[in-house]
Amino acid sequence: MGYSRADGRVGVRNHVVVMSSVSCANAVVQHIGRALPEVKTVTHTEGCGRGPLDVSVALRTLANVAAHPNVAGVLLVGLGCEVIKPELIASRAGDGKRVEWIGIQQSGGSPKAVARGVEIARNLLEEAAKNERREFGFEHLTLAMECGGSDAFSGLTANPSVGYVADSVVAQGGSVILSEVTEFLGTESIVEERCANDDVRAELLDLLEQQGETVKRHLGPLAHTVIAPGNQAGGLSSIQEKSLGCIRKGGTSKIQQVLDYAEPPSMKGLSVMNTPGSDIFSITGMIAGGAQIVLFTTGRGSPAGSPIAPVVKIASNTRLFEWMPEDMDFDAGRIVGGMSLEECGDDLVELVKRVAGGEPTAPERTETELFAIHTVGPAF
Repeated sequence: MGYSRADGRVGVRNHVVVMSSVSCANAVVQHIGRALPEVKTVTHTEGCGRGPLDVSVALRTLANVAAHPNVAGVLLVGLGCEVIKPELIASRAGDGKRVEWIGIQQSGGSPKAVARGVEIARNLLEEAAKNERREFGFEHLTLAMECGGSDAFSGLTANPSVGYVADSVVAQGGSVILSEVTEFLGTESIVEERCANDDVRAELLDLLEQQGETVKRHLGPLAHTVIAPGNQAGGLSSIQEKSLGCIRKGGTSKIQQVLDYAEPPSMKGLSVMNTPGSDIFSITGMIAGGAQIVLFTTGRGSPAGSPIAPVVKIASNTRLFEWMPEDMDFDAGRIVGGMSLEECGDDLVELVKRVAGGEPTAPERTETELFAIHTVGPAF
């Protein structure tokens, strides 16, 4: 049950988003959000002084978030003298959606910008309220697959359950995005057999080789780890062991294409996006790529969500599910207790259907919604 958008895509949420174009405008965005709690506020740390590559990535990310199918209307807030101006984001957000913008300097200062922003956002909320849900097939759905705070059970319970959902969605004509290329290291011989053709295989292996060289250059003899202390405490010993569990989130279908950060897939099926292993950077990139729902597995306990897309939190073990009940949506640890992967996977498919139909996830209920854009270059 989703919302039809003018560009042909389908949203599973009907958000009005107030978003900064530059970090200097974050305070005004936050003030508007406090005045109108019904809007979703998106702030970030990016601004002037970035190199061309990071400016390009930030612009693509912000424009694709504004264009996202879960978003019914957008108010962009800029300062007035920044590189990535709100009107530039608006021009790249596509047609068929109301995207408004204001500048703090042009408005006569912060208080006036807040007052004008509240007026515009309230009108956007009134328009969005007229949209109605209707039924769609899974071919309109794009899922993002993420893991964070993994443990030794992640690759045995939660990640295979997510992979089961991935196969189900792909089989019904939908799309799946798998990310975190650092967590592919050590599995090259497996993923190369999963590629749909030689071009995809060459592109993915080249990306993994570059990532491996970067890790070796910065970590030297510790390059085989690249895992967090919590991963180690949870029973993982190396990046290869973690990677073997990570890639199971993609299921068993062929990899159709390799995507840049925040790039939407151009074809159905399974894609791999070039994101870092950092959770918030990764899910922001996949959501900017058009994913309407995120399936996020965790063994140690990560509460992170997103303001744009519902994030389903999947515990790899029952102890975590019971220890952090307000932060978890699904207990994949039942597989250890005797439930089959098929039974657990079917339960998760049903949960995805309910979330797509409007059922809130744990991060939505707790308002644990985070947003961060990946950068690679220096600041000037």
